[in-house]
Amino acid sequence: MSYFEFLGRYGGLILSGTLITILLTVTAAILGIAIALATGLMRMAPNPLVRGMAIVYIEIFRGTSLLVQLYWVFFVLPLFGITLEKFTAGFAAVGMNLGAYGSEVVRGAILSVPQGQWEAALALNMSPAKRMRRVIMPQALLIMLPPWGNLLIELLKSTALVALIAVSDLTFQVKQINGTTYVSAQSFGTGLIVYYVIARFMITPSMRWLEGFMMRKMGRA
Repeated sequence: MSYFEFLGRYGGLILSGTLITILLTVTAAILGIAIALATGLMRMAPNPLVRGMAIVYIEIFRGTSLLVQLYWVFFVLPLFGITLEKFTAGFAAVGMNLGAYGSEVVRGAILSVPQGQWEAALALNMSPAKRMRRVIMPQALLIMLPPWGNLLIELLKSTALVALIAVSDLTFQVKQINGTTYVSAQSFGTGLIVYYVIARFMITPSMRWLEGFMMRKMGRA
């Protein structure tokens, strides 16, 4: 079977798996970014209880395997009365894992904003929330965008694990095709190419555009 014959016969399955992978990546990224912002700010809270809650969350999700976390969400939580559909369980586990790593990026970016900016906002008598929203966070966002680009590419690759709970993503589809046809080079080679295309021509340009947009908005272009 030539490669073009392979694509003609199984291209529909690969395309459907690709769309599921993109949807997983987007939903997990939204969840992960929200968690990262929340826990990153909690890590800087003056209340030790709030800081402690964030630290526990971060250490658990950074210190354990994403695969085990995925199995816990899908197989163990139902034992406690919490049952999630497999797609939901997949993006929730991947998103929560990303949030733990991203929280340190958020905290580091906020702490990287020059001290003079904090003092200037304080001199203008801004409330802590307004100071963070209007002065600190826009500058921190520009700092955190490059590492977030790397995290989102790692997120894309991590979504392949959801195939283990039968989510019909790209990895699941190419495994099914390979199990039927035994043409491993075409099956997994196509999967490799598709993951690269998504990372190189979707995620990377989007993050570079966003970084350029923020630089122009802040007058640094």
